[in-house]
Amino acid sequence: MAADPVELRPLLEEEGFAVVPGALQPDELEAVRAAFDRALEATRASLGTTHIATLDPNPASIRLVNLPALDPIFLSLLLREDALAAVRALLGEHFAISNFTAHDALPGAAPMRLHSDQALVVPPPWIHPWAINVIWCLDDIDEENGATRYVPGSHHWQTFAEVPPDAEERLVSFRAPAGSFVAMEGRLWHTSGHNRSRDRRRRLLFAYYTADFIRPQVNWALCLPREIQAALDPRGRELFGLSPRGNTRIGSTLTRLAESAISRGAEP
Repeated sequence: MAADPVELRPLLEEEGFAVVPGALQPDELEAVRAAFDRALEATRASLGTTHIATLDPNPASIRLVNLPALDPIFLSLLLREDALAAVRALLGEHFAISNFTAHDALPGAAPMRLHSDQALVVPPPWIHPWAINVIWCLDDIDEENGATRYVPGSHHWQTFAEVPPDAEERLVSFRAPAGSFVAMEGRLWHTSGHNRSRDRRRRLLFAYYTADFIRPQVNWALCLPREIQAALDPRGRELFGLSPRGNTRIGSTLTRLAESAISRGAEP
């Protein structure tokens, strides 16, 4: 299925997610996998660990953060038109890049806590969809190797009180082939799966976008290297929250003057 907003919108509204197969061609998939391995080694060298104990019960869960700073290919994934089409299908034209992380669930990796991504960034009630995750699948994902698990229909819950006591008993695993992405509505309650396989990795990249009035999870002005910021085009700078206009879209003379002044190295 193509990442067509006309096709994706009903799926996101009704199911809370949509699988887009074949988003990455075989050579693209291998390039992203290679970049993942380079980022893994760089993270181990700089931090000494890839386990975040506040998220995952055991070190079989590997986490990578701030992916755009680790390899140019991750930046290109964030700005790909098929991914942005999926975001626009749910959020419209005005959105921002909030975060981009990766999770490699090795055999034995245990689940994290049940949550919804929108509940992490805005308080209830969650009446409208204001967040979406584009989950890039670097491996085939299914229940055996710890695919993300979700509660069907949970994107309609508007408060914490609506989360039922048996929510975890209702969990169902995504199934998607390597090279696809899963567009997941921000209000869909989910968790990582338990990798019960003997020898299968489950590498996922989580590109998180939100409505542009919501503060991003990452302060890109501090976390994105200056040379990467400088190479972004105007739309890229806007999506990372690096343009002078912030979360306004009024196109005023004052905004244009501020942008002109900054491009000349002057104070706006």
